[in-house]
Amino acid sequence: MIEFSAAKGPRLMLDPTSVLDIGACIVNGENLAPGRAIPDDGDPRIDHSLEGFLFTCGPDHIRHPDVVEGDPQGRRYPLHGAFSAHPAQVLSFTTGEEAAECAALVDVTMTDGAPARLERRWHIDAESGVVELSDRLVNTGDKPFAPMLMYHMNIGARLFDGDVRLSGRMLEGGGFPWTFGKDPGGVFCVPAGGETWAEIRLGPMASLSGLSLTVAFRTDTLPFLQMWRNQAAPAHVLGIEPCSHRLASRAELKQAGDLTEIAPGETRSYGLRFSFQ
Repeated sequence: MIEFSAAKGPRLMLDPTSVLDIGACIVNGENLAPGRAIPDDGDPRIDHSLEGFLFTCGPDHIRHPDVVEGDPQGRRYPLHGAFSAHPAQVLSFTTGEEAAECAALVDVTMTDGAPARLERRWHIDAESGVVELSDRLVNTGDKPFAPMLMYHMNIGARLFDGDVRLSGRMLEGGGFPWTFGKDPGGVFCVPAGGETWAEIRLGPMASLSGLSLTVAFRTDTLPFLQMWRNQAAPAHVLGIEPCSHRLASRAELKQAGDLTEIAPGETRSYGLRFSFQ
């Protein structure tokens, strides 16, 4: 893990063995990552990623382990796409009292064997403490593919009390308690809204001295927000998940024309930022 922090904001541990995702996220001495309080997805590639605060799902698939189209062996996409466990090549790294920044390249082999590249940049503003992630996905292969991407921000629900709420314009009634749905948990996915950047807030958290987590994301390429929680022991986690596609199978998305391809050499960009206030 690579420690990443600035004068203000969280202290992050970036994982160079898995696309430079976030392991620990430490605020006021508390690590928000769920650790082992997660469900077992049965995928050894992502087991340690699920323990962390943020991991990236895609670029070839999200959610459903559907059959790879035209594959003679009938192989299936992994539940969380091909990103996990691809190592990052760190190009530059600055951390300390001034603004922190880390840039990296990740060469990815997708499930069907085609290549892609992730150009990733992390930034922490030293004055505001805002963490920003800028990602650019490049088709480095010789045929088009339809990118799918989701950011999984997993938070240990051990930190929550009864006053913690979710707030955002995309949510019914503008928000509700974090214990949404039927116990021990569930999932929903809603359109993120018409703003250029959508925003959702989680808090206040007494465990973090009354701070709330605010997450914002670009809606041109992440037009949906998925939320899930699981309190079935030993799991005790809540997920905030900006995503590129609604909650549907790959076949349904393709039939509806919701899978748009990028040609060789073309790119697609994504953006996410979060802060504790």
